[in-house]
Amino acid sequence: MVQIINQMTLEFLSIPANVAFARVTVAAFAAQLDYTLSDLDEIKVAVSEAVGNAIVHGYDKSPDRFVKIAATLTPDTLEISVEDNGKGIENVEKALEPAFTTDAERLGLGFVFMHSFMDSLQVKSEPGQGTVVIMTKRVGAGIAPVSKEQ
Repeated sequence: MVQIINQMTLEFLSIPANVAFARVTVAAFAAQLDYTLSDLDEIKVAVSEAVGNAIVHGYDKSPDRFVKIAATLTPDTLEISVEDNGKGIENVEKALEPAFTTDAERLGLGFVFMHSFMDSLQVKSEPGQGTVVIMTKRVGAGIAPVSKEQ
């Protein structure tokens, strides 16, 4: 059984100002483990991308919805879950491709950054139900493969 050191949940409105709030909050929580400053910066970017995707794509920038983050610390790992109850992703495999976007003003690199900066990335989505992005980062670890579920 994995020893849980600490857990948190955070729920906030789907407004752009809360992207920065989420990234700093999760990084401060993660700092309880022995991450480097570079690791914490990577965690911030991954959280920003996941929350930004929820706001922009999940909720079509609607400011009156909620994004939920849950984070768990074990002795050597941070697991982050970012969840929305928005429109969901029609084709998760396609959405994970570099430069794929449903918004012409976006570069389509959010999942690429999440995968690059975290050790694992799992995307669970159902059209009309929302999306859950689960990311993990181990202290001093490398990159693991992406897992796709629909």
